Amino acid sequence: MAGFRSLAVQVRDARNDRALRRHSLRRCLERFAPYGHRATWWHLCDRHGIGPEDRAADPQRLVAALEELEEARAVWLEYERHFAERRRREKHDGLRRPEWAWGGEAVVRCADPGVRPEGPLGEVLRRLVKALESAPGTACPVCGEQELRWVGPDGRGRWDGPVCGGCGIVVPRPALADSA
Repeated sequence: MAGFRSLAVQVRDARNDRALRRHSLRRCLERFAPYGHRATWWHLCDRHGIGPEDRAADPQRLVAALEELEEARAVWLEYERHFAERRRREKHDGLRRPEWAWGGEAVVRCADPGVRPEGPLGEVLRRLVKALESAPGTACPVCGEQELRWVGPDGRGRWDGPVCGGCGIVVPRPALADSA
């Protein structure tokens, strides 16, 4: 099974045909898709002018999309590294409270793949990391919107947290104060 970095090499390899390069980019999303697979794919397609169903997309656009994804992944891996170091120190000091952590799925899950935050993935993740490393707030850590809905589109609250009315992310509970 290919990892993220080896798939990235395939996206950049000019000897590969366009369909393989596109497929390799899609497979990168199986390893890291901050908004969820579909929402991240649509985000990259919109930002880099790639047709979501275009099997012969421009290789330069695919590489630009890959570079955006790699930047976001680097931001998140750095956060995970710091998180792990902090937890090791806390455990050594006897602090064994359950701590919130991502399960490796969508980092900034979007409730609706068609509604996503504006801007590059890396910037969105930087805002989220900043919020997670500071005191909990009452607004969305990505866009600052105050309107948060606790009910999913099915009316039964199927999301893991409140959905931002501005950018559409499922706001991580540790980023929100109890009053939110």
